[in-house]
Amino acid sequence: MRRFGVVAVVVAALLVACGNESGAEGQPTVNSRPLPETPAAASGPVEQAKADLAKRLGVEAAQVTVVSSSEVTWPDGSLGCPEPGMNYTQALVPGSRIILEAAGKQYHYHSGGTRPPFLCTNPQR
Repeated sequence: MRRFGVVAVVVAALLVACGNESGAEGQPTVNSRPLPETPAAASGPVEQAKADLAKRLGVEAAQVTVVSSSEVTWPDGSLGCPEPGMNYTQALVPGSRIILEAAGKQYHYHSGGTRPPFLCTNPQR
């Protein structure tokens, strides 16, 4: 009988410890502390692409102009920029297509999924 009493106390303690204090079961927790901003999060895809191209060319970002920028749905994981010999997921991927110009030449940047904008030297779409 004594063993039953000890087990009952342990089970009761576990149930109390596992209880939901707020009563808002299934609700997401809100973190009141702000998250630190990273350079990628602080700027959008167009700004990221401009910064990358300016760095590659060794020019100021102001010398890089945006020809076009559009949201697209890529037909596969190549993001419109397949490389020979590579295999890609066969799923639709939301992303963006950005065309920049510097010194009279156009440059294509693609992004999608979690991948930030990258220079696509052989765009297929």
